Amino acid sequence: MRILRGMAGALLWIVAAVVGLVAVVLCITIILLPVGLPLLGVSRRVFGMAVKLMLPREVAHPVKQTGKHLRGQIDNASSQIKKSKPGKTAAKAGRKVRKRMKK
Repeated sequence: MRILRGMAGALLWIVAAVVGLVAVVLCITIILLPVGLPLLGVSRRVFGMAVKLMLPREVAHPVKQTGKHLRGQIDNASSQIKKSKPGKTAAKAGRKVRKRMKK
């Protein structure tokens, strides 16, 4: 999957470069300046998408990936709590402390 994302990013990068070059040529001719400026903006956005595709997901979308990671940790912690039966563990620890206090 990562290879496909990288290849798509590289292809998008090339398309953005060509669109940017066409936009610069259009901006040089004064008559086509209103067409060239929006095309430069499109080129910039396509470059941004290409970079996001080439980067790992953690870097491209840090907030989304952090949320997914935290949800996974919360699920793991809740399953551990259910397995460990905290009431019985706490009662056992309390009995041990009470025995130590008597000595």
